[in-house]
Amino acid sequence: MDKKLLAAALAARENAYAPYSKFKVGAAVETADGHIFTGCNVENASYGLTCCAERNAVFAAIGSGARSFKVLCVVADTEEPVAPCGACRQVLAEFPFEKIILANCKGLTKVMTVAELLPYSFGPEALEPEK
Repeated sequence: MDKKLLAAALAARENAYAPYSKFKVGAAVETADGHIFTGCNVENASYGLTCCAERNAVFAAIGSGARSFKVLCVVADTEEPVAPCGACRQVLAEFPFEKIILANCKGLTKVMTVAELLPYSFGPEALEPEK
């Protein structure tokens, strides 16, 4: 399944809208029930409105009703496997992923957990009132 997920992320990368940075990123998410959702980065002249591939993939899955995830794969044309930005790491921390696959267009991969990507993260439990 990891090869299928990488292929989906690479295909999504081709749809990236990156006229400013020229840095195209693709992502694919596998849900607990085996569905795959993809996303690409979408830039905007007002850089703060740009949205990363990882978040677009997760949000597409959530928009379709998914709430449980297995794997996320993110890919870019980099020397080493690409890692999610801090904002994407926090979004990933919201959900229990089994693993995160970092990849590049040459096929190099590195597998990590969300906890390894974002140690000391906080999730919904941090927002619950103290008892």
